Amino acid sequence: MRALVYHSAREVSVETVPDPLLLEEDDIILQITATAICGSDLHLYRGKVPGLKAGDILGHEFMGVVAEAGPGVTSVRKGDRVVIPFVIACGNCFFCDQKLYASCETTNPDRGAIMNKKSLRSGAALFGYTHLYGGMPGGQAEYVRVPKANVGPIKIPDVLPDEQVLFLSDILPTGYQAVLNAEVGDGDSLAIFGAGPVGLMAAACARMRGVERIFMVDHHAYRLDFARSQYDVIPINFDDTDAAEAILESTAGRGVDAVIDAVGFEAKGSALETVMTAMKLEGSSGQALRQCIAACRRGGIISVPGVYSGFIHGFLFGDVFEKGLGFKTGQTHVQRFMPELLQFIGEGKLHPEAIITHRLPLNEAERAYYLFDRKEEACRKVVLRP
Repeated sequence: MRALVYHSAREVSVETVPDPLLLEEDDIILQITATAICGSDLHLYRGKVPGLKAGDILGHEFMGVVAEAGPGVTSVRKGDRVVIPFVIACGNCFFCDQKLYASCETTNPDRGAIMNKKSLRSGAALFGYTHLYGGMPGGQAEYVRVPKANVGPIKIPDVLPDEQVLFLSDILPTGYQAVLNAEVGDGDSLAIFGAGPVGLMAAACARMRGVERIFMVDHHAYRLDFARSQYDVIPINFDDTDAAEAILESTAGRGVDAVIDAVGFEAKGSALETVMTAMKLEGSSGQALRQCIAACRRGGIISVPGVYSGFIHGFLFGDVFEKGLGFKTGQTHVQRFMPELLQFIGEGKLHPEAIITHRLPLNEAERAYYLFDRKEEACRKVVLRP
């Protein structure tokens, strides 16, 4: 089959690789009909995440048709059209029983050994996201093996086209969980740092839940313009102003009820942070988090769907304590939210496909990564089709 293969930082190519095989009784083989490049894929593309090896197949947002099913698969069958969550969960461990699927204890048993930290021994495997997360081949390919197929895949009605439902695999549930974690709803105010795909999905979900004022912080004018026209946000370009100060001025000096950090560890930091990161003395920039802390009102919540890695310089925990802020973070429990989000899409309450700007064949995936990484051609979101 053809698949997108990682070689080194900013070096990927579509190549012929061996077809996937059924390995366990509850596996399926999925024929991909649509896959997407996620903002967190760019961390991999830039070589920023530990555990990525040359030859790994990328991609964790995908859907398709069941081509083969193992004898233990009971929830789907050959020919079913399904979306696959990026989190691989067993469905019956301690955490899965609490619907904390991203914390599954069984699908990624080697994580702690890779990190050399006993405290990180659990945490679910993810598709196409390094050997830190299980080394599972991803879905930017013609076919993919899907383990734990009785827990993950969700069947899609024929009336809904691929593009409407594809983002159930990651960015839509991720944006939705970020809003739920922020505990905002009717009449509340919210700031979202990062107008990438997850930030835009968070804005869509916040609007659906009745949030009154949404500030969107970014420095790409085309993304801010889209967010303003599509989700009626108040755009703030951090190249032009201090974002936290602008938010405070617009909220009587108090700050917003909650903040979502949809940027993560590659936020543009200070000169010191840039040097420290290059020297591998720290793993993440703390710039976005510092702005979030400053922009949030006392007693508010900071929700972090953005990916972080390692030590953070300049994390102002004294300010967190003094303001009485709450933090909610982590990978998305995708399986938990897929059914209700599918219903919202079917009812016309959510239109995730609105963010798509580029539709390309899988063979042009290398160019697609280039465009998305460099924000060329006003690229917001790329969908690839094998």
